[in-house]
Amino acid sequence: MNPRRMLVIAKNVFAEALRDRVLYSILFFGLLLVGSWQILPEVAAATEDKMFLDVGLGAMTVLSTLVAVFVGTGLISKEIEKRTVYILVAKPISYGELILGKHLGLSATLAVLVAAMMVLYLGICALSKTAYPPLAALAIAGGFLVIKLSLITAVAILFGVLTRPLLATLLTFGVYLMGNLSQDMVRLNQLVNNPSFSRMTDGIYLIFPDLSRLDLKNMAVYGMAALPDRLTLLLNAGYGLVYTIGLLAIAIAIFSRREF
Repeated sequence: MNPRRMLVIAKNVFAEALRDRVLYSILFFGLLLVGSWQILPEVAAATEDKMFLDVGLGAMTVLSTLVAVFVGTGLISKEIEKRTVYILVAKPISYGELILGKHLGLSATLAVLVAAMMVLYLGICALSKTAYPPLAALAIAGGFLVIKLSLITAVAILFGVLTRPLLATLLTFGVYLMGNLSQDMVRLNQLVNNPSFSRMTDGIYLIFPDLSRLDLKNMAVYGMAALPDRLTLLLNAGYGLVYTIGLLAIAIAIFSRREF
């Protein structure tokens, strides 16, 4: 693979996504924070600061996930539907370079999106005089959110290669939901003494990514002491990266065998 060609593809994806979707997401996030700042003191008795922190981090996760899913599922399927894939594969661009370049571009866009929303979040916390967690805890949570979004982008690209955008979007949301519930399924399995249910939950846990490993927003609110230890953080980050690489490898293998 040629890194220069991948970077060119990534730059094009980054510029297009940044122009079309990211700016609107940041604007909506800012309006949501300002609205929460005004409303929460009226509905939350003495807990508005904690609720504001939770709303901000939760909205950051939801908005960035929506961008990853909706943009990611269209990265390859859009090229197929518009027949521009013929032009791309006719040039000296391999299938792997195309998929990895697309993934890298959207992942970089999502990293910028998370960083911009985090800065806006801290700015409004300062204006509202809301005590926010240490910057180190928020930075770690933001970094793991980027890894999580990169994994979701790989899932979206994989389904975008397999099927049409609408079905790919639904399937990606399904994987996202199951990935967030996988550890809950394991806990439920420990309470239910049923071999069939046990096999099903074990299969779900093995097949679907365990996204709860990469979700640190609820812990980051309480500071560094609430976060996992350094070794656990490294293992969880490695888990997300390895899972992403595996999904991209499958997507490249399927895409290279498709007939257009």
